[in-house]
Amino acid sequence: MAKAEKLVVEVVAAHNLMPKDGQGSSSAYVEVEFEHQKLRTRARPKELNPVWNERLVFAVADPGGLPYRAIDVGVYNERAASGAGGGVAAPHGRNFLGKVRVACAGVPAPGEEVVPQLHTLEKRSLFSHIRGEITLKIYRINSGDVVVKSKPEKPVKAVVSGPEVVAAPPVNGTKKQQQQQQQQQPVVAVQPPPPQPQAPMDILPPPAPVLMKPVMLADPYPASAVFSGPGDFSLKETRPRLGGGTTADKASATYDLVEQMQYLYVRVVRARGVPAVGETVAEVKLGNYRGVTPATAAHHWDQVFAFSKETIQSSFVEVFVRARGSDDHVGRVWFDLSEVPRRAPPDSTLAPQWHIMEDRKGERGAAEVMIAVWFGTQADEAFAEAWHSKAAGVHGYGPLGSIKSKVYVAPKLWYLRVSVIEAQDLIPMDKGPMAIGRYPELFVRAQVGSQMLRTRPAPVAANRGPSSPFWNEDLMFVVAEPFEEFLVLSLEDHVSPGRDDVLGRLVVPVSSIERRWDEKLVVSRWFGLDRGAGGGNVGSGNTNRFGSRVHLRLSLDGGYHVLDEATAYSSDLRPTGKQLWQPHVGVLELGVLGATGLIPMKTRDGRGATSDAYCVAKYGQKWIRTRTVVDSVCPRWNEQYTWEVFDPCTVITVGVFDNCHVDKPASGNTTLAVRDNCIGKVRIRLSTLETDRVYTHAYPLLMLHPSGVKKMGELHLAVRFCCGNAGNMFHAYVRPLLPKMHYIEPLLVRQVESLRFQATNVVAARLGRAEPPLGREVVEYMLDHRSHLWSMRRSKANFFRLVTVLSGPITIGRWFELVRSWHRPVHSCLAVFTFLVFVTMPELILPTAFLAMAFTGLWRYRVRPRHPPHMEMRLSHADAATVDELDEEFDTFPSSRGDVVRFRYDRLRSVAGRVQTVVGDIATQGERMQALLSWRDPRATLLFAIACVLAAVIAYTIPMKVLVGLWGLYALRPPRFRSRMPSPLMNFFRRLPSKADSLL
Repeated sequence: MAKAEKLVVEVVAAHNLMPKDGQGSSSAYVEVEFEHQKLRTRARPKELNPVWNERLVFAVADPGGLPYRAIDVGVYNERAASGAGGGVAAPHGRNFLGKVRVACAGVPAPGEEVVPQLHTLEKRSLFSHIRGEITLKIYRINSGDVVVKSKPEKPVKAVVSGPEVVAAPPVNGTKKQQQQQQQQQPVVAVQPPPPQPQAPMDILPPPAPVLMKPVMLADPYPASAVFSGPGDFSLKETRPRLGGGTTADKASATYDLVEQMQYLYVRVVRARGVPAVGETVAEVKLGNYRGVTPATAAHHWDQVFAFSKETIQSSFVEVFVRARGSDDHVGRVWFDLSEVPRRAPPDSTLAPQWHIMEDRKGERGAAEVMIAVWFGTQADEAFAEAWHSKAAGVHGYGPLGSIKSKVYVAPKLWYLRVSVIEAQDLIPMDKGPMAIGRYPELFVRAQVGSQMLRTRPAPVAANRGPSSPFWNEDLMFVVAEPFEEFLVLSLEDHVSPGRDDVLGRLVVPVSSIERRWDEKLVVSRWFGLDRGAGGGNVGSGNTNRFGSRVHLRLSLDGGYHVLDEATAYSSDLRPTGKQLWQPHVGVLELGVLGATGLIPMKTRDGRGATSDAYCVAKYGQKWIRTRTVVDSVCPRWNEQYTWEVFDPCTVITVGVFDNCHVDKPASGNTTLAVRDNCIGKVRIRLSTLETDRVYTHAYPLLMLHPSGVKKMGELHLAVRFCCGNAGNMFHAYVRPLLPKMHYIEPLLVRQVESLRFQATNVVAARLGRAEPPLGREVVEYMLDHRSHLWSMRRSKANFFRLVTVLSGPITIGRWFELVRSWHRPVHSCLAVFTFLVFVTMPELILPTAFLAMAFTGLWRYRVRPRHPPHMEMRLSHADAATVDELDEEFDTFPSSRGDVVRFRYDRLRSVAGRVQTVVGDIATQGERMQALLSWRDPRATLLFAIACVLAAVIAYTIPMKVLVGLWGLYALRPPRFRSRMPSPLMNFFRRLPSKADSLL
């Protein structure tokens, strides 16, 4: 049994407070509230930098749930300053000086080191005028420990413990006021928004205290935080009560990766016997929560209301039937919550019953209403479409639809291959240019939807005239089922700059194009061209009559996998054709538990800074979207989803977004585009997960902003990868990564990037047509559509990745040089002895190498990674990126930074110059190898040929063991027998000619 604990809040000092007494000063005191316990310090009269050093002790009812609690600290000016001690209620006459809400997730346990924390005082409302900071010490002690008063301490600079961060002070008001606040207030240590009370979820282990350096920021994001401590970005293991803990019911069989959330469900179906009052609504009231159905004249609603059990503050629920716009009800019925039954799937749904309603006088009349009331969990079928009490402030069909959880299926993507072979009998639009001898520049322009490509101008051929051009060029497009687009081809002549004459047009429905699954080519066809401006279709052209026509080979290639993600973290590698799929190898289960410490993304009047967060997970063609938790920086979703896995070497992506449609007017005004804000995302590679193990971790949500990398909060997930057949799993590791067509008819690198961009647009357009739509910004962020653009930060990250990969061979080279230096004679002697053993018995080399690698793998099993990988700040080189590099990365394409493009272009030229030099050096070494026998240097080639003859004679007469042994002993000779000058062979190689002297 855990020991009882107490929470100690030591109020150290405050700094630079706002004067409130009308005399340029304040008499400040601090009031602290924790779990309905309220204590305060003494007032310090006439002091803008008061020092208290007072400890306030609070009882902790549930130590296990402490990480999900918060401490509210308020600073006030006492108008009649008095020496009230701790525990005395605040006087009526006081002025607000600021507040701070501190999360308890990182509070040190008994016996751990306590570090002071500096917090920026926050506003209570939009019109509050406050400033300053407060220093606090927060820690836990056992109930039997004695709290000893400490000596006064000097205020400390930005020091953070636990999940706290260094951030710029909140900036509000106009742009001028923001600049003034940024100049007046220093950057201090604050904490992320605190979580709301929830079910206990232990975080292991608590992060160690980290010393932060103040960082000056200039960022438009409110309450933003820049992290620089390694503990802030770490992955943390959690212990949620999955499946309801020890009291799991039938729902845990399906929802065993999430915490059970109890709900009261009220289903209002319809009413009868209601007086003729026109349109009616049904209102469900539970304490302070009130839900209303849409108005209808048929008295038929069939609406489900869900009330979270943790917010129920009443012992009964009431249902009213009212006329639309009226405050008086025409009928009422109520239910005692103690008599409400419980339901757990897979039980059938509860049948609604007719209930006689009471009128305004309390008398039972003829009016009846059909209702079903029950207690259930989020596993209930009605959960997804129900009206939720926590979204009571959201009104309108559009906003209400945008906060519900949904499952989306991305369209099946195909590659459309248009092979333009040749054309015949072309008639120019203007015969004048032909007559004067201008050879036409004929090309074919193809368009599918918003995708447009064109061929190169037809080359001049001796056996072909201008009216019969030949191209034999492939154009690739991305199309999606169902095929609604048309392929529009136009054969054009480039007459002059800005003028292209259309010589013929062809329109082909994509749905009529033949599909192929392998490398066998489809039959090519001649299509008649329509010279009319309106264009024609494939059926309108008569190929038998004389006229202009084009020779095409059209096919929908189903043997490829259409890449809409980067290959490095793709979630699906199957070909388009379903008949080419392999059996699935396992099942992926994801439990989206919740998030803690999210950065507020918006401000609402009366409710302060908040967020309306939801999650989106993408794996394969299945996209899921959780419900939106309104007005919470610590949302709890507890939704579970499942995917079939066809390849273990794939990645699932989970993103968190702020719903900006919640504040959208109910009128549905679409003049202004509403875009959801990105909070962060997590990628998990399935091959790094152990089979049938449940991983419960808190993943840091990192976002790169123009001012630096920021931790936007933590996402709590539960992941399990189950495998039904180990044979299929291991066989997947030896199959080709991509389908067969990618190797038989490979696509060009430039084609892959262009087609991926087109695929992203197609998926975003189709998912945007769903209800509720999945925004384009969400799809593009999940698919990482900007990953191919130039970034100095990403280039540095890849360079250091390469350095890390090459560190192994470099280490071996350094070890060899250490052996050759004979600084450690014992090691060098052992190396020489081992070398001679391998020379005399070369059959031991390969077995020894393989056994060494096997034993190394077994030895490293004990230090294997125990947690799935997550996005790392240092690996991404985000912590060292400069402001200019970040601004360049966030620049649009084409660039919108006209004043700094020259500087960035010069910097890019310098970087590219170094890369160019390295590439040239590598090419020079290769050309020198080729020059050995090319007789570009006759004397060098003659010497090399003579040396080759002598080497052949020596290799024939002397055994190979002796040659290798002599070479090894020569290379390992002590330094006193070696010269510091380069060897003759190296001198000879460096003197060989290359083609560098032939460059301009």
